[in-house]
Amino acid sequence: MGRARDDLAALVAHPSVHLDVARRDDSRASAMWVAAAFTELGFEIDVIETSDGSPAVMGFRPGSEPDARTVLLYSHHDVQPAGQVDRWTSPPFELTDRDGRWYGRGAADCKGNLIAHLTALRAVGETTGAAVRVVIEGSEEAGGEGLDDLARNRPELFDADMIIIADTGNVAVGTPTLTTSLRGVVNATVTVRALGSAVHSGQFGGAAPDALAALVAGLASLRDAQGNTTIDGVTTDQRWDGAAYDPDVFRTDSTALPGTDLLGSGAPADMVWARPAVTVIGLDAPATADCAAAIVPEAKAVLNLRVPPGLDPHATFEALTAHLRGHIPWGVEVEIAADAVGAPFSADTDGPGYRALTDALSTAYDADVVRSGQGGSIPLCTVLSDIVPRAEIALIGVEEPQCRIHAVDESVDPEEIRRTALAEAIFLSTFS
Repeated sequence: MGRARDDLAALVAHPSVHLDVARRDDSRASAMWVAAAFTELGFEIDVIETSDGSPAVMGFRPGSEPDARTVLLYSHHDVQPAGQVDRWTSPPFELTDRDGRWYGRGAADCKGNLIAHLTALRAVGETTGAAVRVVIEGSEEAGGEGLDDLARNRPELFDADMIIIADTGNVAVGTPTLTTSLRGVVNATVTVRALGSAVHSGQFGGAAPDALAALVAGLASLRDAQGNTTIDGVTTDQRWDGAAYDPDVFRTDSTALPGTDLLGSGAPADMVWARPAVTVIGLDAPATADCAAAIVPEAKAVLNLRVPPGLDPHATFEALTAHLRGHIPWGVEVEIAADAVGAPFSADTDGPGYRALTDALSTAYDADVVRSGQGGSIPLCTVLSDIVPRAEIALIGVEEPQCRIHAVDESVDPEEIRRTALAEAIFLSTFS
């Protein structure tokens, strides 16, 4: 674990934000650090620049048995931007120990998971019966288009019997968790146009169509009084049959303010893992600091649509489009465009890989394994299930609610790295 901490500190020091052009050298340096670390463990490594310009680290190490199974270990070395650096308690790209946790951008998502892979491989050495592939992506936080293209163009690089995606985590510290369900995603940009130009609200207000008010009316139609997502023609009453998500714990994890309601008619696990959801993540409108007494001629919003297993993301987007056209009033012009479409994923958990991994997690944590969903999406999972249909795909990791991934003061519990690595080491020692 001392080596693991040193490794994570070295990796966090690279601000590998793929979308930031000024950080391209940092992303490359991060990839080269990863490549060197796996080369040291006997892997034949290739750093491939993918179609989106991101460096992916691809590696292979043969097993000690000629007919051994192959295990693929996935993670990613790119990170989210640090955001408002002055709000961090310690520098975001300097791993800092505080209150029993390690703080830094990427400490959990996903460099902490990457270090768990390395730590597991160091623990078992080169004695694994199974062959091992490593795939360390460089643009996951930007949608992962480059690795998706690489997988479809060179599927032999991803061939495996068991694929372990280390980009999720446990429902709570110390509770071993397999993520078996992911919601898909569609980002939709909605543009409303009502006037040829802004006009005086005193002279024309009351009769002239208002683009911003029309957009707000349409967005309001996407929730009912309880906060359930409402899209005409889309089922929104699904139930989650895995681990529960206690409402009080969810309230704490989500930083809900005192007195606010949790949304929806279902339990939190139903709402975030099993049901579709629409969130307004961006809105173009005059800022309050410099607005004028004028009717807004054009308004725009970006919606994040989450689609659970059982629903097709393209069909659900079409239903969302029809719903908004039907609910945005006054005959204004409505333009709706989709971006970043990702399919949902549901794991097949009946194979030998899942049985072996479940046993390994239970042993490492000395606790029963639970199964959870994730509200987010990892589009690579659906790509891999297409190109390697025989492979079992499991999602584990060091991330848990206290990590605050993507937020200020992201952190990781080092015990989660240790136990995740131990579980992987046990698995790699037995699944040959």
